[in-house]
Amino acid sequence: MDHPAVHFTTVLMAFFAIMNPIANAPLFIGLTEGMNAATRRSVALRAVLLAFVIVSVFSVFGREIFALFGITLPAFRIAGGLLVGLVGYHLLQGQESAVHTPSSDDNEASREAALGVAISPLAMPILAGPGTIATAMSYAAETTVPALLRVIGALAVICLLTWAAFVGGQGMMRFLGQNAIKVISRLMGLILAVIGVQMVIAGIQGVHWGAAA
Repeated sequence: MDHPAVHFTTVLMAFFAIMNPIANAPLFIGLTEGMNAATRRSVALRAVLLAFVIVSVFSVFGREIFALFGITLPAFRIAGGLLVGLVGYHLLQGQESAVHTPSSDDNEASREAALGVAISPLAMPILAGPGTIATAMSYAAETTVPALLRVIGALAVICLLTWAAFVGGQGMMRFLGQNAIKVISRLMGLILAVIGVQMVIAGIQGVHWGAAA
């Protein structure tokens, strides 16, 4: 087990990269276009709270979910690493990943649903998408209670930052500019790709050690 501070920082950066508050702020602005400030704040709060609950549930009950479906941790880490790496690759190419980006049909339905945009597509799949869930379960599975609390704590910090980015999105876009946001998004893609590779390596090592035992 890593030093607590190192573990917390690693998980924090992983969540920051996969949830990408800065790059998702323009998406939030587009989805809530036409809403007043109060409604936007309500949508932002509902989205991050729901995402926090979803990812926390998977973090806490990851072992039970593994047991229910007969999944091993190494296998999940390999699959999750490939998934996270794929999202990172798409971001590096300047593309929107279908893994955690809604389709045009999703966006159209969400605009018609007003506050329903907080549930879909914001909470899922943008914030609490497969990549986020895979990251949380990988770091939380087979760990001690303090380590699990660090994972949930890191998630809470990123959710708070995401809420702040959503609420202050318009001012941030004017300050940074569209080009700076694109650079940040690609940097997050590189970090995600590295995290994905590291998860695959950890999974392969788990398979090797399990076979050697």
